[in-house]
Amino acid sequence: MKQKKYIPVIHSNLKRGIVKVPEVIYRASGISILGTRIKSIIFTTDVALIKNHNAQAIMAVYPFTPQLTITQAVLDVASVPVFAGVGGGVTSGVRSINLAFQSELLGVYGVVVNATMSLEVIREMKAMTDVPIIATIASPNEDVLAKIEAGAAILNISGAAKTVEMTRAIRKLVGPEFPIIATGGPTDETILATIEAGANAITFTPPTSADLFSVSMQKYRDILSQK
Repeated sequence: MKQKKYIPVIHSNLKRGIVKVPEVIYRASGISILGTRIKSIIFTTDVALIKNHNAQAIMAVYPFTPQLTITQAVLDVASVPVFAGVGGGVTSGVRSINLAFQSELLGVYGVVVNATMSLEVIREMKAMTDVPIIATIASPNEDVLAKIEAGAAILNISGAAKTVEMTRAIRKLVGPEFPIIATGGPTDETILATIEAGANAITFTPPTSADLFSVSMQKYRDILSQK
């Protein structure tokens, strides 16, 4: 049996409390994007979390109109590749295409379009940009092949409880080589199931800063109560 390689670990006293993605994610094959192999992607726009995690990339997608100032803020603090949302719901058409082009110029590794983005906009965005277009798939009823034909280079499956089922079906549809990102769910078991279903990379939703700070404050209270 092949012996597992020892990995030396270097710690920092000031950064021991960073958010760590589940180790099981690294069983995924990864996706090589612009020469960088990516398996773990943290889903956040919180700049404090963006500066304190060990994921290999950031997915900066949020439920508001996409703005370049937000993309720039994320890029300013990020030390890993960033995938930026450019709309698909309320924001679409020429505005999304321009956002994608300008985000590329700022330095993103890819642009993410919502599930409702039209095929025509994806085609025009593909013609305008050089970074990969990541198409979000939120329902098993979507025409995945049409999105790929329009210009999507990567699929981002976000099907909540149906993610594993959708990933398995889409992997069968697109074949073994097309790159797929998928949400991994809350446990090692759900993450592994998503990888085994065909995901090449996994998005991880971290605890909020408020949740993490609550834990820290309780530790401080416990220390103070012992004095």
